[in-house]
Amino acid sequence: MKILVTGAAGFIGYHLCKKMLAEGYQVVGLDNINDYYDINLKYSRLEDLGIDRHQITENKLTESTLYSGAFSFIKLNLEDKEHLPKLFEQYRFDCVINLAAQAGVRYSLENPMAYVDSNIVGFVNILEACRHYKVSKLLYASSSSVYGNSVEVPFSTTQSVDNPISLYAATKKSNELMAYTYSHLYDIQTIGLRFFTVYGPWGRPDMAMFLFTDAILNNRPIKVFNNGDLSRDFTYIDDIIQGINLIVEDKNQDEKYQLFNIGNSKPVQLLKFIEEIEKATGKQAQKIMMPMQPGDVNQTWADVDSLKERYGYNPDFSVKEGVQHFVEWYKGYYNV
Repeated sequence: MKILVTGAAGFIGYHLCKKMLAEGYQVVGLDNINDYYDINLKYSRLEDLGIDRHQITENKLTESTLYSGAFSFIKLNLEDKEHLPKLFEQYRFDCVINLAAQAGVRYSLENPMAYVDSNIVGFVNILEACRHYKVSKLLYASSSSVYGNSVEVPFSTTQSVDNPISLYAATKKSNELMAYTYSHLYDIQTIGLRFFTVYGPWGRPDMAMFLFTDAILNNRPIKVFNNGDLSRDFTYIDDIIQGINLIVEDKNQDEKYQLFNIGNSKPVQLLKFIEEIEKATGKQAQKIMMPMQPGDVNQTWADVDSLKERYGYNPDFSVKEGVQHFVEWYKGYYNV
């Protein structure tokens, strides 16, 4: 089975490639390696997959030295209407997992066009390639941010998500609508996953887990937004990857359009989360209490019952475990 993972140099994409390769799939990883955050972290993830950064050339496939014949990587933009279809024509993928996107709620206030290019134009190009090259299954990343400041908890995929409070959230909602259209018109199975605050080793430097750990270990203060009166459905990376793998392995094609929350379903107060980082690092955080950030939401909480019933999803990592794993990785990676 041939699988394309877009966003392969990203946090979730890297972990997913490792899992798919361990399961015996032939995997092509795609990423544009943009500089939204430290590209050295992205290259380090790729190196852990056997891709030498010095061998990477734009729009050309690089073979893995660790997963010979099973994994190759291409540096490519989803917006590239010339080279993306060529990749699909060459490989004839059985399954596409689209994790590539311009991420970050706050950055969407500063650079909206990056979100339109990657998350809208890029996603349509993926859909078109799936249509023309007969890809039977497309999984794609949506986000818990589509729920906005909903007070209905836990968040359910049956509730209205017509009031996004950031452009990032609006682009993710658009992806779900476009996927529905392509499922309806072209008989492509599309499965959208609304991710809830994913964290773990190799995580993104712009996320709370990384920011807090980095600051605490380096004796810098941390910014605590909304005076700490926030809660998040923090979900450990292994639980996310387990869920995606269950969906990839499922051969049922009856339901063409599917949409699920994928989270831990156990929201944690932000101050409690910081407390767990303090315990894992053995250091006290210097907290600067800040007002709410524009585009941020008060709480997230995933109802994952439908994903459990349909695919047997079972998140089982506690925040305590997950935070310890991240801190251990951080200390090893940065030699702290």
